Amino acid sequence: MFCDMDHIDRKILQIVQHDAVISLDQLGEHVSLSRNACWRRVKQLENREIIIRRVALAES
Repeated sequence: MFCDMDHIDRKILQIVQHDAVISLDQLGEHVSLSRNACWRRVKQLENREIIIRRVALAES
């Protein structure tokens, strides 16, 4: 499952793991993709159940 990921998918996953509420525009800037291309990548990761859910935890 993870072996099918390219470097862009891995970067998206790394960023979303750090910031679950990042906007698609910001995420796209980080990985040099358009908003739509980035959205398609995130949806693929969700459909493949690599991204299962997004959770944001508040620091105390």
